[in-house]
Amino acid sequence: MKKTLLTAAILTAAPFIAQAEQLIYEGGYNPDLSFQQYVEQAYPEERKSIIYVFTSNNPCYGCPQTVSLIQQYYNELYTNVYDFQVINYQQDQEYNYTQAYNLSDPLEIVLVKIEDGEQTGYKKLHNLQFQYDDPISFKQTFETDVNSYLGQ
Repeated sequence: MKKTLLTAAILTAAPFIAQAEQLIYEGGYNPDLSFQQYVEQAYPEERKSIIYVFTSNNPCYGCPQTVSLIQQYYNELYTNVYDFQVINYQQDQEYNYTQAYNLSDPLEIVLVKIEDGEQTGYKKLHNLQFQYDDPISFKQTFETDVNSYLGQ
């Protein structure tokens, strides 16, 4: 009788034990996904081109002012047109941005073109961190670069 009850208890609990042993992916980093697949899962709605501002652990002298100006002009010109993200590429463990966009400088601005839901290319903007002391020229350069590559 005890054997029968023990057997019945084990058979009843077996499906729950087996289920507990299976690992279920719940989001975050998944090494089996390509960057394109990751972005599709992370941003399921219609994708827009992206303006990335990549910072590092060792910011340059003009980096904070440059990031502030880019955020200001993004809010003024492109809020509903493009996506915008500021990411410390040395601390972000979710994706290897360094390799994907060949990042090495303390501040990197990368425009990622998305057409028909697919990433079709990217362009790095250079030397904006040296123009922060002239906001009008900075805005003209930033706007021209964004519009010429991403189109508006």
